Amino acid sequence: MAFLPGGPAAAQETPETPETPETAAVEAPTPQDPESPDAPAPDPDAFRARFGFEGKAHYRDSESLRFPSPFPFPPGFLPPGATQGFLETVNEGQHFELSVLTLFVDASWGPNIAAHAKVDFIDLYDRNPTSSDKEIDVDELWVRFGSDPAVLSERFGLYVKAGKFGHFERQNDRHAESYGLVATAFNRFEDQGLEVGAEFGRHFFVVGSLTQGNPVFFRDPNALAGDNGTPAIDPSLHTNPVPELQSGFPILYDAEVEDLDVDGDLEVGYGLGLRFGEPGSGREVKLLGWAYQRQLAETVSLNGTFYGGDLDLLNGPADIFGLPIQGDDKEEVGANLWIYLGGLSFFGQYVEQEIAGMDRTGYEGEVAWRFDLPLAWAAGGRQLFPYLQPVVRYSFLEPEFAGGSPRFPSPSVRWEWSKLDYGLRLGIIEGVDLTLEFADNEMTLANGRKLSNDELLTTLRFRR
Repeated sequence: MAFLPGGPAAAQETPETPETPETAAVEAPTPQDPESPDAPAPDPDAFRARFGFEGKAHYRDSESLRFPSPFPFPPGFLPPGATQGFLETVNEGQHFELSVLTLFVDASWGPNIAAHAKVDFIDLYDRNPTSSDKEIDVDELWVRFGSDPAVLSERFGLYVKAGKFGHFERQNDRHAESYGLVATAFNRFEDQGLEVGAEFGRHFFVVGSLTQGNPVFFRDPNALAGDNGTPAIDPSLHTNPVPELQSGFPILYDAEVEDLDVDGDLEVGYGLGLRFGEPGSGREVKLLGWAYQRQLAETVSLNGTFYGGDLDLLNGPADIFGLPIQGDDKEEVGANLWIYLGGLSFFGQYVEQEIAGMDRTGYEGEVAWRFDLPLAWAAGGRQLFPYLQPVVRYSFLEPEFAGGSPRFPSPSVRWEWSKLDYGLRLGIIEGVDLTLEFADNEMTLANGRKLSNDELLTTLRFRR
C-alpha cells in the first residue's frame, strides 16, 4: 500500500497478513468464467461489490486487583456497608465470551471511486462503558474519490475520502487481538470528516484531514473498557448501587465518535511520509511524521454514561476534583515506522501530547514473524495449520499530570504505565485462526510502588 489507510479496506492490511477480514472479503462470481476464451474481458469500469464476515470468540482470564480511590464518595454512592470507593479489575477471573460479529462491505466503480462499510454487532471489547454502551456500531462508512493510495504510482496521484474512517497514522495490521497503550490512548477509534492525500511519485506522500475529533474519555487498556457513569450506578436512580462490572484502571484516551457534530472546532491533522520498496513485495519501509490539533469542548455527551467527555471529564466531579488543566488546546505530534522483510514485520510509534496544558508521551513497538508450515494435513482441499506467527509488543505511557486535586476519582490516569504483550497466532485452516496472548501490565505510582493487572486472552477468529 502506498500509505496508510487511504485505500479501500481490501488493501489496508499488509501482504504478510492474509488473515485479515478485508482481504478475505469475497466477490460474487460472475455467470461466465473469465478464463473461458468465449467470455468477455472484465470491464475495469464496472461496478463491483464484495461482502465479508468475521466473528471472534474468546477465553479471557483477568487478574484481580483493587486499589482505593481518593475521591470522597458520599455514602449513597457506594455499595451497602462500603465506606471507600475502589478502582477494580473490570471482570476478574475466567470467562468464555463472544466479543464481536462484523459485516464488511466494499464497493468500487472503476479505479477512482471506492466505498467501504464496517458494522460491528455485540462489540463487547469496544463498548465504553462495557455494560451500557450500544451493541451495534458502524465503525467505518466512507467513500473515496481519486487514485487508490494502495496502488503504487509512478506519477502524481490525488484522492479525497469522506465519511467515518480510521486515523491515517493508525496501525492497521496488528498481529495480536490486544492493543498497545499508545494505540489505545491516541488512535484506536475512527473519526469522521474529510481526508485528502497526494502522492508525488514512488517515494513521497502527504496526507491531511479535517474531522470532528474523538472525545477525550477514559478506559481500561485491557480487553474490557470498564463501567464508569453507567445508569446502573447512577446515585440519582439507585441508592447504594452494586455494580455488575467494575471501573477498571482507566487511562485517558480518544474515545469513539458517537454522532455527527460539526458545530464546534474541528480537528486538523496532517502527515508527511516516505516509502521505499514495492508494496506487496515483502520488502518495504515506510516512515510517517504527523500531527493533530483541536480545541476541547466544554463537554461531550457519550452513550451509556452520565459522565461527559473532554473538559467535563478532566475537571472532575463538581469541577473541583480535577486534573491540573490549563486552557483547552489538544495537540499531538508523532512519528511512525513500518518495516516488512519477508515474513518479518515491525511497527513503531512515538507520540507527544499536550492536553489542556498537561503533557503526556508514549511509544510502542511490535515485532511479528510469520512462518509458513509445510503441508501435512488437509481438509476440503485446504491445508490444515498453514502458518505460525509469534508476536511481541512493548508499549509505554508517561503522563506528566502533576498538580490539580489529589482526589481525582481515577488516579490511574496519572500513573506511569508499561505493557508487554506477547502471543502466538496459529492458522487452523483458511479463514480460521487461533491467537493466544498475554498482557503484562506494570503501573508505577507517584510513590514508586508498582502494581500489575495482567490478562490472558485466547481468540478464535472466523472470517470469510
